[in-house]
Amino acid sequence: MFVTLLLVIFALAVAMSFITAKFFSKPVHKILTRLVSEELAPTWQKYILYAIYVVGISGGTRVWEMERYIDPDKEGRVLVLNGDRWLIEIYKTIIGSLQGVAWMLLVFFLFALVAYVVVKGFETKRNMEKQ
Repeated sequence: MFVTLLLVIFALAVAMSFITAKFFSKPVHKILTRLVSEELAPTWQKYILYAIYVVGISGGTRVWEMERYIDPDKEGRVLVLNGDRWLIEIYKTIIGSLQGVAWMLLVFFLFALVAYVVVKGFETKRNMEKQ
C-alpha cells in the first residue's frame, strides 16, 4: 500500500509540474526573449522549465513525511494508510507542488522585473545620447 501511495504521489507531482510548466511556458519565453538575446532565450527557458519540474516534484513528494507510514513512532505504532489519509496525502501533494513552483516563479519574476528595469534604463540612456 505504501509503494502505491508513493507512486501515485510522485505521478501527481509530475502532473502538477507539467501543467504549471505548460501554463507558464509562453510568459517565461516572452520575458526571456526581452531580457536576453533571441539565441539564448530557448536555452534559459529550458532551464526554467527544468527547475519547475524539480521544485514541483520535490515539493509535492515529501519523502521525509512519508516515512511515518513505514517507521514506528516511540510507542512502536505505525500509521495506517486508510482512505482519509490517502486523501490528505493527495491534497498535500497538490498544494506542496504548486506552492514550491509558485515560490520559484515569484523569485524568477522578481529578478526578471529588476533586469527589465535595468535594460529599459540602458535603452533610455542610449536613446538620449543619440539625440
